[in-house]
Amino acid sequence: MAIHKLHWDEFDEIDYQLIAIHSPLEDYRLAYYINQQLPINLKKSNCNIHISNREGETQFTRFIFEDEKKDIFWNLIQNQNDVLVASSAGNEGLFADVSSKFSTKIYLIPEFKKVDYFLKIENAEDTIDVAKIANCIKKIERVTTVYTVEAEKIKSKNNLIF
Repeated sequence: MAIHKLHWDEFDEIDYQLIAIHSPLEDYRLAYYINQQLPINLKKSNCNIHISNREGETQFTRFIFEDEKKDIFWNLIQNQNDVLVASSAGNEGLFADVSSKFSTKIYLIPEFKKVDYFLKIENAEDTIDVAKIANCIKKIERVTTVYTVEAEKIKSKNNLIF
């Protein structure tokens, strides 16, 4: 009987590129414009990314494209989403029966709170020029800033595993 050993450093390997996008566009419109600028066809995924923390629970939408010829996976992911939280303040008197709710933001990658979307490109280490892709996305009219993010510096990179 053969024994197979797994080493922790095998799982710590990062095999994706990450591009941060700042834009006021809705996710579906941004996906449409990216499809026009790049030779990809992002489509809305039925499998959203579920995140829960002390503020609440939310789901982040994602658009995916699988390039089967080059074996590259593209994901356009929303970074921030609003969640309704019930207030736990004990009101007395005239407004005792009124329950108040307020909206707060939850972030997929909390270290980048200003980023609206991330474009995650998997298995593209040698075949794709990320700087060229970022320049193509910058050409979209309502995109304000685009830059690459070093995935090694992200503390919450477990949120990018899906």
